[in-house]
Amino acid sequence: MSVEEHTYALYLKLVASAFLVCVTLIFARRRWFSSISDIPGPFLGSFSVLWQIRHAIKGHTEEETIAEHRKHGDFVRIGYNEVSIGHPDAINEVLKSQMNKGDWYRIFSLPDSRYVNQMSEVDAKRHITKTKNVAPGYAFSNVIKAEPYVDGALRLFETRLDGLSEAHLPVNFDEWFNFLGFDIMGEVTFSKQFGFLDQGRDIGDAIANTRALGIYVAIMGHFWWAHDYLLANPLIGYLNLQPTMHIFDTALAAVDRRSKNDKVRKDMIEQWMEMRKKHPERMEEKEILAAAVANIGAGADTVSATLQALFYNLLRNEEALIQLREEIDGANLAEALRIHTPVAFGLPRVAPKGGVTVLGRHFDEGVILSVNPWVIHRRPDIFGNDADVFSPARWMDPIRAREMEKGFTAFGAGYNQCPGRHLAHMELCKTTAMLVRDYDIKQCRMNGRAT
Repeated sequence: MSVEEHTYALYLKLVASAFLVCVTLIFARRRWFSSISDIPGPFLGSFSVLWQIRHAIKGHTEEETIAEHRKHGDFVRIGYNEVSIGHPDAINEVLKSQMNKGDWYRIFSLPDSRYVNQMSEVDAKRHITKTKNVAPGYAFSNVIKAEPYVDGALRLFETRLDGLSEAHLPVNFDEWFNFLGFDIMGEVTFSKQFGFLDQGRDIGDAIANTRALGIYVAIMGHFWWAHDYLLANPLIGYLNLQPTMHIFDTALAAVDRRSKNDKVRKDMIEQWMEMRKKHPERMEEKEILAAAVANIGAGADTVSATLQALFYNLLRNEEALIQLREEIDGANLAEALRIHTPVAFGLPRVAPKGGVTVLGRHFDEGVILSVNPWVIHRRPDIFGNDADVFSPARWMDPIRAREMEKGFTAFGAGYNQCPGRHLAHMELCKTTAMLVRDYDIKQCRMNGRAT
């Protein structure tokens, strides 16, 4: 080995050693010298976000978070700067406070980083302003007006199910509930279905790609600054490389057509355009597309996931299914949302300047405090000793139901509560009623799996 080669090899060793020392010092500082070092939790969470990433990839973050809380109590350190709080009082003290949201939410700017919506806006005051901008579209009076168009999508859904039934073919609810959810959201948002029900297939793999996108979001939410150079890069959309481009293209085309045609019905897009005309100083034009895309993604996923959870559990609980056929009520939907809340992650807030005290514990400024609905919804002291079991009967007692509602956060809480909850409730009720009224549903097995 020449002198130059020896020197270069030594240089590389020194650089590698220095890097290793720096990483070790950073991890050591996070683990032992942080203001939350005394809070128990998984080892990986004490110095990194690897615990969260690992379980996001595995797909059972909610189960692992519940297990950690049952092991350690109300406070669990799940990240080097994040504490999960599993006590119901945190709903008021954290979620209903005016604390800013965690940077994890920034990744929900869609189609790219230029389109900040009420979901991706982390500043509490700006979030409230954006929510006011889109509120008319979610008003209960507007939801009622949309009912005939929801019924139209349901009739097409029923026609497709009839065809499959007559052909003695199995119905994959996973697929068809997604088709229904997206087409209804397209109908009520901008008066145009995406065509999933009509064609009976996932056009352009748009829905399948949303699942891969879900894993991406769960991971990259911790590295939101890198997201701007990846899927949030406007160049990705320009080159037509977005994984859910059919959804984005349909939404963009609908908004573009609307700007050139004023003879339309009062759907959500129209409500938002009227709001922009009234308040151009607080609502940018691009907020309309941002709100439309966010509305479609969140709304379709919530409805699809809840319907899947409901019928998955009903088919395993014949007594509950019989009861539901005899009397359609809200108990089954409430229980489905409780037992399988659409959001599996904690809802993060950032401790403000000067810190904050939650459940008698002080947290320094900048510490992320998250409340996972799954953890709250599985607490025996709120929902009973059978909290892990699907049991709609728990909601039948009005007095008990009122107490349980205090810990029910399926649609979030505070200023970040889901604005589309009334629409989602209508979709869920009407779809459930139609299915249990018109069909005899049995579970079958496909490729060795129950479906």
